[in-house]
Amino acid sequence: MYTNEPAITRSRESVLATNKVIRNTYTLLSMTLIFSALMAAASMSINVGHGVSLICSLAAIGLIWLVLPRTANSSAGIFVVFGVTGLLGFGLGPILNYYLAMQGGSEIIGTALGGTGIIFLALSGYALTTRKDFSFLGGFLFVGFFVVLAAMLVNLFMDIPGLQLAISAAVILIMSGFILFDTSRIINGGETNYVLATVGLYLSIYNIFVHLLAILGSSND
Repeated sequence: MYTNEPAITRSRESVLATNKVIRNTYTLLSMTLIFSALMAAASMSINVGHGVSLICSLAAIGLIWLVLPRTANSSAGIFVVFGVTGLLGFGLGPILNYYLAMQGGSEIIGTALGGTGIIFLALSGYALTTRKDFSFLGGFLFVGFFVVLAAMLVNLFMDIPGLQLAISAAVILIMSGFILFDTSRIINGGETNYVLATVGLYLSIYNIFVHLLAILGSSND
């Protein structure tokens, strides 16, 4: 009887720790999404250019690669998360203004926003409810991610008709897989840092929204 008690205790502690990571992740994610939306609105109101959008994206990538790994285990990591999401949100301003200038632009943005929310809530809710292990998706997702990057580079120089739509569809599919993968890692103890977990889920949501916009805008145009 005594030999089983430590195992039971560890199991309970593990469950409590996992629940804490889940709670902190979704709390921080909600806050950063709101902050990102406010930054996007500010960017739209002052009508910043696409050059500023590119600079914001590059700065956010720099924070993710160079700063976040060093601060993820401290309170400073939370400020870095807000820096990343704020920059990406601010960089959305020119993109959103571009679609608003199209006929039915507000409906396109609303549909993309609603579609992104449905995709995230459905996939994340499924992973949280079933608690299935989706770690087997990791290899496929990372390979698919680099294939898409290569396709983007090819399309940048060759501008192949229809390739951009295929890339957007592939990105949405891959990021949907990452939502399952990342949520599964949180649930099963593979990710214990809620700062890193928040950034991973935010990037999936961000990319799904941007590429849904591209698909909807292209079909409308």
